[in-house]
Amino acid sequence: MENETQIKSHYLAPLKKFFSDVGRLVQFITAFFREVFLPPYEMNELARQSYAIGCRSLPLVGITGFIMGLVLTIQSRPTLVQFGAEAWLPAMVTVSIVREIGPVVTALICSGKVGSGIGAELASMKVTEQIDAMEVSGVNPFKYLVVTRVLSTTLMVPVLVIFSDVIALYGSYVGVNIKGDVNFRLFLSQVIEKLDFSDVMPAFAKTFFFGFAIGIIGCYKGYYSNSGTEGVGRSANSAVVLSSLLIFVIDMIAVQLTSLYYND
Repeated sequence: MENETQIKSHYLAPLKKFFSDVGRLVQFITAFFREVFLPPYEMNELARQSYAIGCRSLPLVGITGFIMGLVLTIQSRPTLVQFGAEAWLPAMVTVSIVREIGPVVTALICSGKVGSGIGAELASMKVTEQIDAMEVSGVNPFKYLVVTRVLSTTLMVPVLVIFSDVIALYGSYVGVNIKGDVNFRLFLSQVIEKLDFSDVMPAFAKTFFFGFAIGIIGCYKGYYSNSGTEGVGRSANSAVVLSSLLIFVIDMIAVQLTSLYYND
């Protein structure tokens, strides 16, 4: 009987831990929405975090976007040539980048760079007891550390996606002209002609949720880090894994909702 109890507890332990983590994350998100509307507002820290997240991530996002547009164009050309539809190349690449590839890839890059950075930074502050020192000194660490970072990622990821899409389209223009000769004005007119409201707005709207997921998961993993210095690396790693998974889940939900809305 005792062995059966031990076996059951062994298999139920991961399940209990999962639901415990979900409960704490829900409380964490609830605390964020409660604190975000209450003064004082840490505008200076918000601006500093927005600069750190936005400007410092732009080179990596830009390089990735350019390569993404270039490679997608080069890889798609042979298939379209076989069907005699090479003229559709700019339109096809544009819709693919704007609707799906650009937002998801940019969010994953931010998850790896920004999410891990937030998780490691807050975890190191937790380990060195800087968060406890802020509480003793009368500063609200949750508002100063968590709210500003989550708001910054929520605002900056959509901006980074816009830059990534624009640079990716320029990379596509370069790819089109590797084996052809297309005027930039003609390329731009084809891009604008094929883009519809149903392509741009849903894709742009879901980037806010991507940014929120990256910020809230990174802060949650760092804020509740434990196990000393070993927990810093674990928090950074788990922040990247969980936020990347959430990005795919949010994207799947957004695609389904958009499909249902426009089909109706």
